[in-house]
Amino acid sequence: MFAGAFVMERQELIPHLFRTEYRKIVSVLCKRFGFDQIENAEDIASDTFATAAQTWGMNGIPKNPTAWLYHVARNKAKNYLKRNSIFKNKITPEISLQSSAPDVYENDIDLSPQNINDSQLQMMFAICNPAISVEAQIGLSLRILCGFGIEEIADGFLTNKETINKRLFRAKEKLREEKIKIEFPNSSEIEERLSTVLRTIYLLFSEGYYSASHDQVLRKELCFEAMRLCTMLIENKYTNKPEVNALISLMCFHASRFDARVNEHDELILYNEQDTNLWNADLISKGGYFLHCAATGKNLSKYHLEAAIAYWHTKREDTKDKWENILQLYNQLLQIEYSPIAALNRTYALSKTSGKTKAIIEAEKLKMDDNQFYHSLLGELYSGIDNVKAISHFQVALRLSRSAADKSILSKKLQALEKK
Repeated sequence: MFAGAFVMERQELIPHLFRTEYRKIVSVLCKRFGFDQIENAEDIASDTFATAAQTWGMNGIPKNPTAWLYHVARNKAKNYLKRNSIFKNKITPEISLQSSAPDVYENDIDLSPQNINDSQLQMMFAICNPAISVEAQIGLSLRILCGFGIEEIADGFLTNKETINKRLFRAKEKLREEKIKIEFPNSSEIEERLSTVLRTIYLLFSEGYYSASHDQVLRKELCFEAMRLCTMLIENKYTNKPEVNALISLMCFHASRFDARVNEHDELILYNEQDTNLWNADLISKGGYFLHCAATGKNLSKYHLEAAIAYWHTKREDTKDKWENILQLYNQLLQIEYSPIAALNRTYALSKTSGKTKAIIEAEKLKMDDNQFYHSLLGELYSGIDNVKAISHFQVALRLSRSAADKSILSKKLQALEKK
């Protein structure tokens, strides 16, 4: 009985530590080695956890598992540097063997909390480089900064492991070719580079919040990883900018409704049908705090406006004043950065302030015929006005939907309308 419990504890602990510590070890080692040897940094980190699985299985879990992992990773990295130095010395004898003294390696592999945080932030800026595609930025962020496995990443992108491996390999090659360094941008570049980092974090959160993979409506682990990365930016004085506070505010407001957003069958619960008692008051309060912190400076970003929209969605009362505020915020958002989805969401707010008929006119101007949510919204708007058209739009939405959860909701709406 005791042995079985020990095995279970070890089986749960190692994956948990891999998720939390792999990224830290890789970031520190990659900063030390450079992007040229990123695969070696990843191999050393992976080998560290393989050693833990074997050693802990025989000797038991150490008192401080994290410190044990750092110690082993440091030793493996020092051994790698020594072997690499010896190899170079044989090829280029003019390099002194004294340069590979043990104390140099001890000082170079710095797994202190400060260097771990700095290395992860610097890695974040390196990965979110415009030299590689947005998909590659998210893939590398999931792998290196979040400790996700290749199979998990493949599931997130609705593709296979081979495709993800090739994509990540090409991204690393590109970063090497461009000689991207793992360092903070200088003060003149940080604003421009920060926008790319924030976009990657935003897309990472969105992938979790609107997940279509594994037939899940919500992948909380992706959302929480995005929030963790954004929190690291908040905690650094050089990156603690108003737009960063606005983004973390937006994510807090959305995360506050996680428990109310899906039912016990992992089916999506629409906003107007959610149990508001399940909304997380602490996260709503944090969202408000960060939104207040974001209200400085001269720039109004899309994150400010989306955070303000999300704030109004945490108001339980379904009043006209609430929806008028949301509508005006969408009007501003579309002026700053137009997107068809934002325009579509605006028409829902318009229906709440000016009625369904006016909203239908505005929605149909968008002509998003290949979009599931466009037809879902028109189905909602036509319900009670022209049920034949409503059924037609819900049928198209059902045909376009990818997840089982979406199909379930649309089927129920169709059944309800067909009965009428």
